[in-house]
Amino acid sequence: MKAFSTHRTLAIFIKEFQQMLRDRLTFAMAIGVPILQLVLFGYAINTDPKGLPTAIVSYDDSPMARSLAAALQNTGYFRITHRSASEAQAEALIETGEVQFMLSIPPDFGTRVVRGEKPALLIAVDATDPSASGNAIAALGQVAQQALNNDLHGPLQHLQPGAQPFELRVHRRYNPEGLSRYNIVPGLIGTILTMTMVMLTGLAMTRERERGTMENLLATPVRPVEVMIGKILPYIVIGYIQLAVILIAAFALFDVPMVGSFVLLMAMIGVFMLANLAVGFTFSTLAQNQLQAMQMTFFFFLPSMLLSGFMFPFRGMPPWAQWLGEILPLTHFLRVVRGIMLKGNDAAQLLPELWPMLAFLAVAGAVALARYRQTLD
Repeated sequence: MKAFSTHRTLAIFIKEFQQMLRDRLTFAMAIGVPILQLVLFGYAINTDPKGLPTAIVSYDDSPMARSLAAALQNTGYFRITHRSASEAQAEALIETGEVQFMLSIPPDFGTRVVRGEKPALLIAVDATDPSASGNAIAALGQVAQQALNNDLHGPLQHLQPGAQPFELRVHRRYNPEGLSRYNIVPGLIGTILTMTMVMLTGLAMTRERERGTMENLLATPVRPVEVMIGKILPYIVIGYIQLAVILIAAFALFDVPMVGSFVLLMAMIGVFMLANLAVGFTFSTLAQNQLQAMQMTFFFFLPSMLLSGFMFPFRGMPPWAQWLGEILPLTHFLRVVRGIMLKGNDAAQLLPELWPMLAFLAVAGAVALARYRQTLD
């Protein structure tokens, strides 16, 4: 038996390193993924979102009502974006996701505080994602204690010590108990479909190439769009099978409600799956082998999971990260599935989330077809 040789080991090392450098995609992924994780976790992820959009419905124009609104913004958690004429208008903004909170100030609020009647204020919150609003709700205690300190002076000084001069009533809409499973389980529909649809389709063309059957496929009179549709359709069936398993578990094991239209949900999921399948088909035309297709899938799935609002509050991310997240179909699908299942949104309310997914599908499909034609040439 030959003795261990450092020269032979070094030769194998050099050969392997050179071979790795020739596979530029794999080498780029090895460097790019850690950088992507550092940037996303270091700069984009924030578990304590602030500046949450808030609507105010004020039936009182007293100085105390204005002081209360100012104190709400001074906490940093609330950003007044709408002043509605009625609670119904503000509730509609919560239902469509335009605002996270609503503050309703009752009539004669200032007068009733002076009389020591402790008027009640309504705080309604979109609780479909409890992690996005938990710290903001906790900050309301500070508002109740300090909001009117500058107004309660002189003859009203006696109202400062002791109990707070008004009552805050917090209503968690769509998730009264603040259960995290109401947020996570619907979100899992999108994340699981994203991973499986992109990965399975990404392997489709590369598998043909590795098995040597790609030449036979190219020799047939099948048009590029026909190949694309033919390869995508089986995975749509698989996607709906996965969906059935997830929904059965959601209803039977986790008691997740289904407030909206089931048919509308199925249609929206179909658009979402097509968008991800188009991405997978594009990857299959770019990758030289199945390993590269898997790497591309991971590189797409990681930012989708982190920037969509599934794992971390979307409104807690900086503007540039939110802009990137808005490009990804998973971001819009999470709003769709939570809107239908938890809020009962209709098609008109979901239109702002539908057209970005359709635009993404159109672009990804066009790129996939263009790449496939290049393969034919």
